[in-house]
Amino acid sequence: MTADLDTTRTGGTDRPRFWAPGTQILWRYRGNGTDQVHICRPVTVVRDDPRLLAVWLAPGTACVRPVMADGTPVHQEPLATRYTRPRRRAVEEWFGAGVLKLARPGEPWSIWLFWDTDWRFRSWYVNLEEPLRRWPGGVDSEDHFLDISVRPDRSWQWRDEDEFEQAQADGLMPAGLAARVRRAGERAARLVTAWGSPFRDGWPEWRPDPAWPVPRLPDDWDRPADGAGGTAEPRTDQGGRADHAPDAGPGGRAEGTAAG
Repeated sequence: MTADLDTTRTGGTDRPRFWAPGTQILWRYRGNGTDQVHICRPVTVVRDDPRLLAVWLAPGTACVRPVMADGTPVHQEPLATRYTRPRRRAVEEWFGAGVLKLARPGEPWSIWLFWDTDWRFRSWYVNLEEPLRRWPGGVDSEDHFLDISVRPDRSWQWRDEDEFEQAQADGLMPAGLAARVRRAGERAARLVTAWGSPFRDGWPEWRPDPAWPVPRLPDDWDRPADGAGGTAEPRTDQGGRADHAPDAGPGGRAEGTAAG
């Protein structure tokens, strides 16, 4: 069951309906400062309601990700040129364990759960990003470089601070936006310290429905998000190139983003 591309009139406004569990949608990231989609991940809806969107990124899913123009993985490019050298988009299968993604309306982050292939829980990952913008075929966002890794023992650490600084130096993140992202990260860190929802909600014990098929990457995966709506905050243009968004799977990388 794929996402219905029509909208339902709710409360006098046209907006995407909530998706039923098992619906396949697209989780996408625009390049920084552009409207071009450069990451696309077909996912299966686990839960969707006014409080939370939860989706499953299954192993074997064909995903779009950026690579350097010569095919080098982004995370292998030296930091000094990671956001300035030319790139192209490539399609690769997500392999290893899958990823559960959780996002609450209006929050400037999504929270990802990682397991080993034997379902031993590995970690949480707080991906700082523009609040998700819903559209009939899925959700769109823009990555904000800085992230937080959270271990099962509740300890945490900042991730990708070097990329956060480099993105500012390369003009991808103005000072005002960088300050807002840092404040958002501090709020997320306080949520971790308090072990608030969703950390306390038992998600590491969740398992996908074995009947769910692996979603297919559609030919028009980069189509415009016409009728985008939902509760996301207005987008802040960043300037610069369409270069970065989180990557935590293609190539077998379990976390630690920077791959674009």
